[in-house]
Amino acid sequence: MSALDTTDVARRPFTGRRARLGDLLLQGAAAVAALGATVIVGLIAWQLIKGARLSLSTFGLGFVTDVGWDPVHLHFGAATFLYGTAITSFGALLLGTPLALGIALFVSELAPSWLRGPVTALVETLAAVPSVIIGLWGILVLAPIMRDHVEPALHSSLGFVPLFGPPNSVGTGYLTAIVVLTIMIVPIISSISRELFLGVPNELKEGALGLGATRWETVRGVVFPYTRGGVAAAMILGLGRALGEAIAVALVIGAFNNSISGNVFGNGNTLGAWIAIQFLNAASNLEKSSLVYLGLILLVFSLVVNLLAQAIVRRSARKLGTPS
Repeated sequence: MSALDTTDVARRPFTGRRARLGDLLLQGAAAVAALGATVIVGLIAWQLIKGARLSLSTFGLGFVTDVGWDPVHLHFGAATFLYGTAITSFGALLLGTPLALGIALFVSELAPSWLRGPVTALVETLAAVPSVIIGLWGILVLAPIMRDHVEPALHSSLGFVPLFGPPNSVGTGYLTAIVVLTIMIVPIISSISRELFLGVPNELKEGALGLGATRWETVRGVVFPYTRGGVAAAMILGLGRALGEAIAVALVIGAFNNSISGNVFGNGNTLGAWIAIQFLNAASNLEKSSLVYLGLILLVFSLVVNLLAQAIVRRSARKLGTPS
């Protein structure tokens, strides 16, 4: 029997063994937990579909591509918020991934032993800071810096690119939201990546070093290929965190909802932020239903992101010959 076959048999629940009370209790408790999680997700989805039924029947799938939010004329669309969610989330992933991987490599491969503990604790503490606190910091500290220094500098050097148009006079907008989300997803990606890097067999790294590879060549040729599936999954989980963030983004993005701006300094909005801002102020049943429709779209995004992360991990595990 091959190693993979042995692993597969080992993963089967109590194969070839006489059933014992402890085994049956473990199986039952695990099954109840898994079923409970599935039921909770199903109930959430059902409640969102039920709440969005009026908007679904009124606008259909055209709601997803329609621009504008006009409570007076009862015309609602999700395109502006989808755009804002996409540009802020993927922008945060683009900025946060190199920083997170750098932190993970420093802690797992380069830092002296006396420094690893404090750096790890500080990074993980950042993940525990409430999002509303990060949002307040963003509007009180980060926004003036963006307004007075960062945005003018980027516009003066890259203003020929439409993405870097006229700076925002307040400092809020897409770019500020991207920076805030970057701060929020870095601890997630770095913590998972650090554990993956520490899990690389020492024999592989020592073999590369013994053959004359430099530390960077060992990281590039051994550590990264061995962990690429897990790192990709960590990135997607960080993306999922950014997609669903509401309060911090609502404080710094500028709360603009009537058009799509190609200027990264412009104001906008996201799915989560608009729901958090507007739900209690909904003036009609159709508007409230449309807000729930936004929540349904956000839930679908989150499920797709998590399923994609699982698929990447399993594919990488098959390539490496390890159980997923």
